[in-house]
Amino acid sequence: MVLFAPPSCPRLVVKIGSALLVDRDGGVRRAWLVGIVADIAARQRAGQQVVIVSSGAIALGARRLSLAKGGRASLEDAQAAAAVGQIALSQIWAETLGAEGITAAQMLVTLGDLEDRRRYLNAAATLDRLLSLGVVPVINENDSVATAEIRFGDNDRLAARVAQAAGAQGVVLLSDVDGLYDRNPALPDAAHIARVERIDAAIEAMADRGSASGMGSGGMVSKIAAARIANAAGAHLAIASGRVDRPLSGGERHTLFVAEKSASARKAWLAGGLTAQGRVTVDAGAVAALAAGKSLLAAGATAVEGDFARGDLVTIEGPDGPIARGLAEYDAADTALLLGTRSDEQAALLGYAPRAALVHRSHMAML
Repeated sequence: MVLFAPPSCPRLVVKIGSALLVDRDGGVRRAWLVGIVADIAARQRAGQQVVIVSSGAIALGARRLSLAKGGRASLEDAQAAAAVGQIALSQIWAETLGAEGITAAQMLVTLGDLEDRRRYLNAAATLDRLLSLGVVPVINENDSVATAEIRFGDNDRLAARVAQAAGAQGVVLLSDVDGLYDRNPALPDAAHIARVERIDAAIEAMADRGSASGMGSGGMVSKIAAARIANAAGAHLAIASGRVDRPLSGGERHTLFVAEKSASARKAWLAGGLTAQGRVTVDAGAVAALAAGKSLLAAGATAVEGDFARGDLVTIEGPDGPIARGLAEYDAADTALLLGTRSDEQAALLGYAPRAALVHRSHMAML
């Protein structure tokens, strides 16, 4: 059975890790690449639109510049390697896709391009138009300008956000592992997890933070984070091994994270946000109210952190951890003034008529 077969998945995002595309000496694994492009071409002929999120620029650039530690010894080295390697990476994809009669497009994005609502909508429109024209977009983070504060840091979460922007129904993270295990897969008694219906604390505890190849920046923790984002947007996500020829054409073992019922586009964007400007802590009563579809009222808020303005994205956290994200109706200072207050007390504290909530349910997404 082919994973995310075209009839049931009109749009698919495929993320390819550095270790699959680039060997340990910094060269391209061309035979493998030709195979996966053949898979993509077959899917496109069957009517599926495919987006590629491709790692590998830093690894390729580091070889050409003879940089130590695969180009990751410093931020400056990584940015220089990315600038050189991205040209090579785009050329490789254009050549191999072109050999199958497919036009490739390059899109380089930063965290801000998908976190800012207007820029996100622009990226989504570009993706939609490219796919409608039969083009295969090849996307990577713009590592030549991104810094630690403004980057995804791994292409797993980038792939999930791209899937959200593209309106994809499925995401495949091709990596050097064939899915999630209940403990480190190197241990002899590790058990493979084939299907995850809900990501909870037990699932997160299984994650191994390491990257087996040493070239990538994401381990299982980043893949589970990506699954959260994709599932919240209504897309199923699979972690599958790319250590086989033609990994998209067969039924190789994998872990499938099953999507929730798709949220509205705006709420999916909120739920997938990675750069909240602050945090509002709430009590158990407020947790129950939010779960029932209510807005966040000041009476249930107990603490506030961060320096945010009205309209900024904030995380709402209960006694057991984060429960929602939403757009703040007040800045941080006024939110702090209102903690624990009733609506009839708020005008005197603020000096102006209060709003209906700290975070309105229309601008909130549950996690």
